[in-house]
Amino acid sequence: MKISVAIPCYKVKEQILSVIQRIPAQVEKIYVVDDCCPEHSGLLVQSQCDDPRITLIFHESNQGVGGAMITAYRQALEEQMDIVVKIDGDGQMDPGLLSLFIEPIVQGRADYTKGNRFFNLETLIAMPPMRKFGNAALSFVNKFSSGYWNIMDPTNGYTAIHCQTLALLPLDKLSTRYFFESDMLFRLGTVRAVVRDISMAAIYADEKSNLQIKKVILEFPCLYLKAFFKRVFYNYFLRDFNGASLELVFGLLLILFGASWGVEHWLGSIVSQQVASSGTVMLAVLPLIIGFQLLLSAIQFDMANIPREPLQKYLRAIKK
Repeated sequence: MKISVAIPCYKVKEQILSVIQRIPAQVEKIYVVDDCCPEHSGLLVQSQCDDPRITLIFHESNQGVGGAMITAYRQALEEQMDIVVKIDGDGQMDPGLLSLFIEPIVQGRADYTKGNRFFNLETLIAMPPMRKFGNAALSFVNKFSSGYWNIMDPTNGYTAIHCQTLALLPLDKLSTRYFFESDMLFRLGTVRAVVRDISMAAIYADEKSNLQIKKVILEFPCLYLKAFFKRVFYNYFLRDFNGASLELVFGLLLILFGASWGVEHWLGSIVSQQVASSGTVMLAVLPLIIGFQLLLSAIQFDMANIPREPLQKYLRAIKK
């Protein structure tokens, strides 16, 4: 298989040359995308690195990590690569682990692999406390949003993807900023791609993260919520209609009925100064209980509905 590496560059002047030097020889192409870097990382690579595998791409304006990766992905598809591995240029990802990320894809066991810094508790100690909390919280929300209940550490940028799967994704619709990794999982879920976690240890030195906590708190919840409703609509109403679809519909209707009935009669009791009858109370409580049970059953179905058959096997069969 033809392996390529994509490196988005923004304020990575101190680390980029070291990252490129450590990329294994099995990699055929290295796409270095200078995302209008104020430190001119691309020019540094151009002047001080003579690796023939490098293809330098310059953005005239900053498009974000997602925008840089979309550019690299398009280039990889155009040059008919088989696998694209994303390695950040800040030195936090060990290029020596590349073989671990591509192995499940080469063996036909996955369409997309991503790093997981939460697997090994000993190496997790090195992660700053705020990052631990933030990544754990985002991981929980991402499970609902993407449908990949078996995946942890969704913002981890060390990834690899089979180009047959990549060709199925709407690259023009992907998030261009720091929601890119989470958006990738959502898009992969809509095509039923198999995603696997790869255990890794993050490297924390003197580099500065460009991700601002305020942006995560203000922007990510709405994006996750939007992705969740899209996924539910696509998978349970547009492309398929199954038992979980019925449980969602009837569960929500019963909860809405029980809540509205209960509030209406509770307010009526306050105004009339009369205690509601047990029958009135039961008409409010029973639909709520049954509704929640139906929603829990739908969630259980969704947790068991994780994609397990790699797309690349199906796509190869069609190609033949």
